[in-house]
Amino acid sequence: MSINQKRIALFEEDLLKAFTVKHLHIDDESYLHAGHAGAATGGGHFKVILVAPEFAGLNLVARHRAIYAALNQHIPTEIHALTISALTPEEYWA
Repeated sequence: MSINQKRIALFEEDLLKAFTVKHLHIDDESYLHAGHAGAATGGGHFKVILVAPEFAGLNLVARHRAIYAALNQHIPTEIHALTISALTPEEYWA
């Protein structure tokens, strides 16, 4: 298991604790940023798709803040950059 696969497992664990997850997918996109200054520090670039009912009534910024709060202990050491898609179940399956 690679270092980023281990990191993803920890990210998943934290997100599962923070949200009633209906769907979760995390991609390691670090390879797209090889040579980038942030990559030199060891932090990876990740993409998160998270579907949870807790996002109902929240705007985009509030949804992102909720995810950042859940993953706070990993930023900026393990996570240098994060692309987020945060949806309610109704938005995801629409």
